Amino acid sequence: MTIDRAVLAMAGTMILLSLLLAHFLSPMWLWLTAFVGANLLQSSFTGFCPAAIVFRKFGLKAGCAFS
Repeated sequence: MTIDRAVLAMAGTMILLSLLLAHFLSPMWLWLTAFVGANLLQSSFTGFCPAAIVFRKFGLKAGCAFS
């Protein structure tokens, strides 16, 4: 698995998890969805993603986006 795919998998998981938490616990969990979406948007423009740095330290190989 590359860093790119790991970032997308983590973002998708966090979004689905926050939607479940918002539905069953509190609508305030939608702020997590907004944070993940904003982070994906800014990383598409800047190329900077904190999750990519963490995944790189775990030894995942670089992909096209986060090299």
